Amino acid sequence: MGTLKYGLCLLCLCVFGTVSSQEEETIIWSADRKLQWSDFKGTYFKTHWAAATTASGVSYSFSSFKKDGQTYLDFVVQSEFIPVKSWYRPEVCDSVILSHEQLHFDISELYARKMRERLSEAKFTMNAKAEVKVIYKTILKELNDFQNKYDRETNFSQDLEKQILWNQQIESALKEEKPSQN
Repeated sequence: MGTLKYGLCLLCLCVFGTVSSQEEETIIWSADRKLQWSDFKGTYFKTHWAAATTASGVSYSFSSFKKDGQTYLDFVVQSEFIPVKSWYRPEVCDSVILSHEQLHFDISELYARKMRERLSEAKFTMNAKAEVKVIYKTILKELNDFQNKYDRETNFSQDLEKQILWNQQIESALKEEKPSQN
């Protein structure tokens, strides 16, 4: 069974407004906490081409205020993993596939940081809600494209040499990028 090592990334990208509540358990990305197979609590999607699915993405909330005629935001942007929408097939999964799935979550964190940076650099008007939404949609598109590139280049973790290169690239990027909130 060792030849059946497939992975699949499913991005579940969530938006939380300033007054919304979380209905599902989430794991907020942290450099100190790596995913474990026990975090994958979703129901297995019956397919023979995928070994695991990571539901992760970027969420945000914000409030706005005016000062000296300028609109400013207080915001929170996070990378989240959603256990009940993430699943794996224990009979075909191993540490390489778990590492592949962790990297999907790590990539979501990189894009959460990009969104924080763009929000902190943007100038907002009275239309802040729509302006934030444009930034968010742009981030989601970039994130989705990058996740797809990752899966293609690693062949869903089957190309171990490429997987190792991606692991190093993302680890380095996480060290370079600022994790701070606004």
